[in-house]
Amino acid sequence: MSAPAHAEDDNGVPYWASIDAEVANMRVGPGNSFRIEWVYRRMHLPVKVVRREGPWRQIEDPDGTRGWMRDLLLSRQRGAIVRAGELVEMHAEGNSGSALLWQVEPGVVGLLGECEAGWCSFDVEGHRGFVREDAIWGAGAP
Repeated sequence: MSAPAHAEDDNGVPYWASIDAEVANMRVGPGNSFRIEWVYRRMHLPVKVVRREGPWRQIEDPDGTRGWMRDLLLSRQRGAIVRAGELVEMHAEGNSGSALLWQVEPGVVGLLGECEAGWCSFDVEGHRGFVREDAIWGAGAP
């Protein structure tokens, strides 16, 4: 029997997840009766799960905002967001000497692959390459 695609209870916290819905509400508490604080409309936006309560997850977004979201709105598929600052170079291989493919703007969200030696595989809507691990939020230990 295969495991469901949403973030599961059998894993410890903290852990990385990503938003897996076109629209995802962050609430001030763990339940539908709590007020909605933020509405997210960014698929694959990385979040850090810091606490579990039943089907609810307390998450932290890239800006440091914390709130509660249903586990069904989250995926274990890793995402990352380019940190604020300068344009980030995406290279063909995991080193600065390889061919420069694109320059990625701060705030761009993509799917995160494996990270090794300070470089991470990064996929932005089919544009694949490698970016420096320190240029993205969502890589490394949560």
